[in-house]
Formats: sequence, structure tokens, C-alpha cells
Amino acid sequence: MSDQPGATRVTIYDRIYSLQSSSGEETTRRLAQSVDAAMRQIAEKTHTYDSLGLAVLAALHFADECERMRQRYEKLSGMVTEKSLEFREVLNDAVGKQE
Repeated sequence: MSDQPGATRVTIYDRIYSLQSSSGEETTRRLAQSVDAAMRQIAEKTHTYDSLGLAVLAALHFADECERMRQRYEKLSGMVTEKSLEFREVLNDAVGKQE
């Protein structure tokens, strides 16, 4: 892969990639290290060393993590909405009693 101006060079599973990202160089490096670590951990556990297969398994790992975070976010968002409505009722009652 040829270097592009402004690209960040990273190594993932012993292969060098030149990546363009609007996230910045440090974020790109951190994400690449996370992918590399996931692929190596999966390779160690499964004794699979095919980089494409490991990349697919790592992608599934990250997709699962993302889905769990989305579900947690939705649950927390619902809780915040519920509490906000409760606080609004309490405030309305307090204002009504002052009038």
C-alpha cells in the first residue's frame, strides 16, 4: 500500500497499512493496536493464523461489543428520560404549591 499524504502508517497482524482518517493520528494508532491485539488474542485461543479469518472474527468481536454498548445506551437513555419526567412532575408540583 503506497503512502498517502497525511496518512498514518500502522501495523496490524504483521502487515503495514497506510490509513487516512479524520479521527487523527493518535486515535488511528490506538484503534489499529486494538484490532491487532484482538486478532492476536483470537489466534492464540483458536490456533488459527489465517489473517482473513482472524480479521472476520475480530470484526465479529467488535460488532458484538458495539451491539452490547448500543443496548446499554438505549437502556440508560430510557432511564434518563424516565427520571427527567419524574423531576419535571416534582418541579411542577413545587411551583404549583408556591403560587
